Amino acid sequence: MAGEQAFKAVVNDTAPASGGKSFPMEITGANYNHFLGKKIGDVVEGMFVGEGDKSLSGYKLQITGGSDVTGRPMRPDLDGGGVKSVLITAGVGYKGKKYVNKNSKEYRYKYDGLRRRRNLRGNVISQDTRQINLKVVEAGKRSLDAIINGEETAVEQPSGEEE
Repeated sequence: MAGEQAFKAVVNDTAPASGGKSFPMEITGANYNHFLGKKIGDVVEGMFVGEGDKSLSGYKLQITGGSDVTGRPMRPDLDGGGVKSVLITAGVGYKGKKYVNKNSKEYRYKYDGLRRRRNLRGNVISQDTRQINLKVVEAGKRSLDAIINGEETAVEQPSGEEE
């Protein structure tokens, strides 16, 4: 293989204080191997995301989805890590809209029961996966903004409480 394997991780901070920000990070090396074989919905330790002082130690992250090299989305209800051709209605991997030209204008309709056959990836992370979407389940001591952007002033825990 040419080069080192890596995932692009998109960490979504769901805390109301952060305003729902997303932070892009890289997962490489031994941390890359830790994610292989995990499924959508699994909870992983944050120390496996990021490098050195930018790792998210103390955080717990849930895998919510991802996509492969070609951009195919991972679907939570498909088992395995391979590509499958599935007949689906609107949802992950298909928006369920039909475009119709009338009088030189294009209209978008959303019919009930509209189904299409799409090639989608299963719910297991494999070597073909390139992006993993993660959601914060349990926050650490420092805020995500402080860890990723290097700001030391932002601290999530109030000074009166300690664990």
